[in-house]
Amino acid sequence: MTRPARYGLAALVATLAFDQISKLWLYLGTDLVLTQPWRLGPYAEFVVVWNRGVSYGLFQQDGGVGRWLLVAVSLAAAAGLVWWMLRCPSRLLALSLGLVAGGALGNAVDRIAYGAVFDFVHLHAGAWSWYVFNVADAAIVAGVVGLVIDAVRPARSGSASPL
Repeated sequence: MTRPARYGLAALVATLAFDQISKLWLYLGTDLVLTQPWRLGPYAEFVVVWNRGVSYGLFQQDGGVGRWLLVAVSLAAAAGLVWWMLRCPSRLLALSLGLVAGGALGNAVDRIAYGAVFDFVHLHAGAWSWYVFNVADAAIVAGVVGLVIDAVRPARSGSASPL
């Protein structure tokens, strides 16, 4: 295993753990389901949304076949990302891949356990409303940003330990 892969694996484990802990605490450890929304300020609140689709609620799946297809795609994607992560030379790339894989696994756990993904963070301002998301979704977005940065930055020549 490369040294950068350790950063990626740490990001994967931290993302998966924080995602599942936050969901379990909000869903089972509080009365959010009964008392929502919880206003966190003028632009944010906690709500309960069960997403049976993918990002932005696309491709909603009410049946078992769609659910398990999304689980399979998530697990396959995470496995591919981990395989790539274990071989990459860059810490930024490994960290980004770990965030995306950890997020995919976090949402796959929800689909397996509940048949849908538990989303709870809602950002809004006036009439504008962002989609409802969770820690796994935020990690996936951060990981994709890291992948883009890694792809467009110039290669570092002569560096024994690339960032």
